Amino acid sequence: MNIKKISKIIFDNIKTLIGALIIAILIRSLIIQPFHIPSSSMEPTLLVGDRIFVTKYTYGYSKHSFPFSPNLFKKRLFSKIPQQGDLVVFKTPADNRTDYIKRLIGLPGDEIQFRNGELFINKKKIIRVETKTDDPIRCGSYNIRSKIFIETLPNGVKHLASYNSEGTLQNTKKYLVPENHYFLMGDNRDCSKDSRFLNDVGYVINQNLVGKAKIIFFSNDTQKGSLFKFWNLHNSFRFDRTFKKLQ
Repeated sequence: MNIKKISKIIFDNIKTLIGALIIAILIRSLIIQPFHIPSSSMEPTLLVGDRIFVTKYTYGYSKHSFPFSPNLFKKRLFSKIPQQGDLVVFKTPADNRTDYIKRLIGLPGDEIQFRNGELFINKKKIIRVETKTDDPIRCGSYNIRSKIFIETLPNGVKHLASYNSEGTLQNTKKYLVPENHYFLMGDNRDCSKDSRFLNDVGYVINQNLVGKAKIIFFSNDTQKGSLFKFWNLHNSFRFDRTFKKLQ
């Protein structure tokens, strides 16, 4: 085989790899992207070790839709308003790099407050009904005593929320959501760094929204075994969470 043929084969392979890379980046940026859940802040909805698909088109596109957040445009393209109850992936305002996932609780202009352990939105108490479950709730590497409720948001969306049985989250200041910003909280209310912590996360600007979580496509309990220890997957793999739709 002569040098020209070898060069052509190498060049064709490089073109194929570049083309595949471009297609993968476009799919990841414009359509859907996988994410891994590393913390317990969204229990019981999302568990450590869940892997989820997030749709990138749901809220339109910003610079954070693309790898490394290139400063291509300032405004959001094809912008769509998120809804209360959405599971939102966003870039934290603290560094505009780290991806967080929380539940959207407050829209621009909303007033959020906790009183005696109850959630109020625009001075109206959110209806919640306690539900029985034997599943433990984690906070980091510890299990915590919690009560799990089905909460109903003002738009009718129902979701699970966990509250520490000791009642650590009792009363807060009033949070008034600024224009073009959103208030997001973890479902594991006493084990979540979210919009309640103004110096760490705070109100999230529309530009920082990345996408909406839609489905769990894979889940492995890392406390019971590593994904790489395939011989132990029967103990760590959560079969019941595979392709579970999120709400």
